[in-house]
Amino acid sequence: MFARRRQLRIDTERMVLRPPQHGDYRSWAGLREESRTFLVPWEPSWSPDHLSRKAFSNRVYWAARAIASGTALPVFLISRADDTLLGAITLDNIRRGPAQSGTLGYWIGQRYARQGYMREAIEALVHHAFTKLDLSRIEAACLPENGPSRGVLEKSGFKYEGVAQSYLQINGRWRNHVLYSNLRPDRRGRTDVG
Repeated sequence: MFARRRQLRIDTERMVLRPPQHGDYRSWAGLREESRTFLVPWEPSWSPDHLSRKAFSNRVYWAARAIASGTALPVFLISRADDTLLGAITLDNIRRGPAQSGTLGYWIGQRYARQGYMREAIEALVHHAFTKLDLSRIEAACLPENGPSRGVLEKSGFKYEGVAQSYLQINGRWRNHVLYSNLRPDRRGRTDVG
């Protein structure tokens, strides 16, 4: 008899962070559609089938494969109070060996923005990455004019590192991004070069 693999679940005060499931399609598509004008300026262009059931199923399968292979941790933010989908956060591009790092990306539904949910999710996922995945560095990037995103990163312990030129294609244009990182405290390198 094979042991069933333990499902990824990260608990926070107000949320459960867990991988997307096929049954999440309607709530995901509804939240993305109602938040479209709020999200589109900060994201890569949506494909014509972005909100389709097939595209969502592909996301669910990708999430399961990525978690199983250890290359990414894509999770939904689910409210403990009423089991509502609030948004999503992904620790992607997990690199092992000397790097021991990953890249953070996230989105929140417009009606749930600025209520501290994303900060709670970021802090929980970073803690999980440092303590359970043994990562040393979490990176994040956002558009320079995205004040709320920069603010949540800074409040969550991320430090500004600089600007990456033409870093990602956002809403159809190559855009510069500001870079942030959060370092595991016991693995911080010396800063006194010389």
